[in-house]
Amino acid sequence: MKPVFVFRHIACEGPGYLAEFLSARNIPCEIIRVDEDEPVPVNTDNASGLVFMGGPMSVNDDLPWIKAELDLIRKAHSQHVPVFGHCLGGQLISKALGGNITRNRVTEIGWFPVERITQCPSLAWLDELSFESEIFHWHGEAFTLPDKAIPLFKSRFCDLQGFILNNTFVLQCHVEMDKEAVSKWLSFYNNDLPAPCESVQSGLEMLQNIEQRIASLHVFADVIYTQWLSGFTEKQG
Repeated sequence: MKPVFVFRHIACEGPGYLAEFLSARNIPCEIIRVDEDEPVPVNTDNASGLVFMGGPMSVNDDLPWIKAELDLIRKAHSQHVPVFGHCLGGQLISKALGGNITRNRVTEIGWFPVERITQCPSLAWLDELSFESEIFHWHGEAFTLPDKAIPLFKSRFCDLQGFILNNTFVLQCHVEMDKEAVSKWLSFYNNDLPAPCESVQSGLEMLQNIEQRIASLHVFADVIYTQWLSGFTEKQG
């Protein structure tokens, strides 16, 4: 089976739990380190799926790799190659498919639950999710819904937290987090962390009950990642 290409935009925001999830299912994973100037492939020939991770930059920034990734996402979507996006990665997918990326009404950082939006009968797998679980968030921008996409979630502070379009899955939130990643982000982004408020938790708040929060997050992630993989077309290398 060809590997899943995972596009990393900054060293501290790697695939995290997703890598563990794929490894447990014997699905190879190849990290494209965009942050280390590794080139963005021009086609999907060598990948069975594409995953785009987060990062502190904006999709609207004038960075050469952003255009390259947008082009690759459009190719993958047109060829029915499975695509998944987390936060910045989700914003990239939204923009590539015709959505807009603008400032969210507030910065949302910390552990907050999401709510289901759609009641579409074809998305019965959403019934498996526990919407009492706290999901990790870290963003100041948000995406809009591309044409024909089905909205999945919202949160108290963000009106659209995810959507699905065929075998393309997009999340604004971070289900890929593990305990190490939360600590790493708090250290790396410490100087940029806004003052605590209703929509922004302090570092101490984010580390409270971290083991339980991460365990619940991974149960939530398992459902979503499993559903994404159910649409996988395995291509033998």
